[in-house]
Amino acid sequence: MSELVAALPMYDWPEVRGEVDAQWAGLRDVFRQRGIDAPSTIVRRNGELPAVPGGIRDAEGKLIAPDPATLPPDKLDFHKLWLHPALLFAQTCWGPMELGLSRHVQVVGQPSYDAYEGGQGELYSSALVMRTGEGPEVRSPADGRALLPLDLIRGKRFTFNSLDSMSGIIAPTRDLEAAGESLDIFSSRNESGGHRGSIVTVAEGRADIAAIDCESWALAQRFEPAARKVVIVGWTARRKGLPFITARTTPEKTIKAIREALVGLAEQPRIQRVG
Repeated sequence: MSELVAALPMYDWPEVRGEVDAQWAGLRDVFRQRGIDAPSTIVRRNGELPAVPGGIRDAEGKLIAPDPATLPPDKLDFHKLWLHPALLFAQTCWGPMELGLSRHVQVVGQPSYDAYEGGQGELYSSALVMRTGEGPEVRSPADGRALLPLDLIRGKRFTFNSLDSMSGIIAPTRDLEAAGESLDIFSSRNESGGHRGSIVTVAEGRADIAAIDCESWALAQRFEPAARKVVIVGWTARRKGLPFITARTTPEKTIKAIREALVGLAEQPRIQRVG
């Protein structure tokens, strides 16, 4: 039994857990064919993470996270998952990577977003959504540039999934700054806890606008009734989507095998080789 850890938490909605499990099964089998001791299943709870007595430490021995055994067992702390020394394969976001995670992990690949409006190869964008009737619906720009309806969103209440989210707040912030504006264009800002929560918050009138990454928006159209009450009024610029990562301690031989496996799966819609 493998002692390594794998997780695909970023789009793991309850309604698609079977699809996510199947995605991992495909990756697992290809990894094993290349000699990688990939775990049979992905983790979804802190309680499924191997204990790290004394806590998780960085390359210099500094404590950077507690022992997962001390965390609430039925929740999943993404940041502790990403820092786990037994991490073989997981998704993260470029927001946390830019905020320090990149020092502790290695990037092994990028997913493809070709299947989604607003995506192109390893690039994705976020849909700016408001309640239906409050703005004209727009399509994703073919050139991948930001499409910001500044007059429409000025003075509105903005909700976002988390402060370290590239798609939910960092990308909109950068696009607004490029247009000579800032988050101050909004009358208020509040954290919803997730893209799905942001859609519900807007639909229920507790906020006016949110930025939802294009794959989460596709999931919402399939499974979230509140998505029928909102409309896309703008788009952020395309940027690199969620990277696949492994622990900083993963041997180079294993990283090479992972990358080769991803190259072999490149024709599938969700996997691309790291650039």
